[in-house]
Amino acid sequence: MIKSLEKALCSGWLMALCLALVIAPQFTAPAKAYERVKDLASVAGVRSNQLVGYGLVVGLDGSGDQTTQAPFTVQSLKNMLGQLGVTVPPNVNPQLRNVAAVMIHADLPPFAKPGQMIDVTVSSIGNASSLRGGSLLMTPLKGADGQTYAIAQGNLVVGGFGAEGRDGSRISVNVPSVGRIPNGASVEREVPTAFAQGDSVMLNLHQPDFTTANRLSDVINDTMGPGTARAVDGSSVRVSAPIDPGQRVAFVSMLENLTVRPGAPAAKVIVNSRTGTVVIGSNVQVMPAAVTHGSLTVTITESFDVSQPAPLAAGETVVTPRTDIEVTEQVNPMFLFGPGVTLDEIVRAVNQVGAAPGDLVAILEALRQAGALRAQLIVI
Repeated sequence: MIKSLEKALCSGWLMALCLALVIAPQFTAPAKAYERVKDLASVAGVRSNQLVGYGLVVGLDGSGDQTTQAPFTVQSLKNMLGQLGVTVPPNVNPQLRNVAAVMIHADLPPFAKPGQMIDVTVSSIGNASSLRGGSLLMTPLKGADGQTYAIAQGNLVVGGFGAEGRDGSRISVNVPSVGRIPNGASVEREVPTAFAQGDSVMLNLHQPDFTTANRLSDVINDTMGPGTARAVDGSSVRVSAPIDPGQRVAFVSMLENLTVRPGAPAAKVIVNSRTGTVVIGSNVQVMPAAVTHGSLTVTITESFDVSQPAPLAAGETVVTPRTDIEVTEQVNPMFLFGPGVTLDEIVRAVNQVGAAPGDLVAILEALRQAGALRAQLIVI
């Protein structure tokens, strides 16, 4: 009797163990893939710089600024002609339609050297209807310190198109008042960086996370030697680096190609209130809650009846309005969220009741107010 009972218990225990081994992989969260350091972080001080300038675009086919409404265009043209030795009488106000005042902006990449070419974007600041076919005259591009770092000039490439009729009708495709000049600016000044200074480099994470910073420090120490890296905070890791510039470049190249398994991101639900787009993170969970979703439709119909008196009666024929009101309520089933519901189950349950994006936002907001949504709800 005892042996048979022990045999039954053992067989039951083995069956439960086998069942656990079969079911366990279904509940195991997939490990986040490894990523390169260059995709997770950037070297402090290695960044681009913004440049801006003011210039003139010429050669337009009658689509330039109207000088009566953009007097600064004429003023800029007179100043430019004066620098070229052409004197315009003060009482003369040229009425030009082939010139447009524009702003030019560009990004100066890190380590850019004099003579290298960068792309520039040209945007009209007057009332020019189109910059198609225009050419930008030589324009200095300045940084935040007021120094000139590049010189821009060239023919514009405009992706937009516009047409206008004499009766005032107008049609445009894309934005014809903005164009680009590929390789339209020549770098004239180098921006100094602190990359080769000091005895260390700082790696700044694109997405601050304490787990990722700690893992990054551990991977560097395991590869380069103990004490090489130290996590400063949840966003930065300080790494000891060679002082020689050539060796430092090779060292940073090795760092960029190391692989790290970043930490799981925080649970977030992002809602775009303008477009109705809802993005739910993979770590979002819902605690036990019951949700029902329904819609109420009210239909009001207006009609008219004619009231006539009896024959030979002293009365008048009148029209009387009649209003019919019908209320229809859509019956949708209530769905229940169990403890620790995953993203897949949330989406499946919401789709079953046919909730629109706006309704989904209302459901998520109600879950958050009830304390059942284990995520941060962010509205952009």
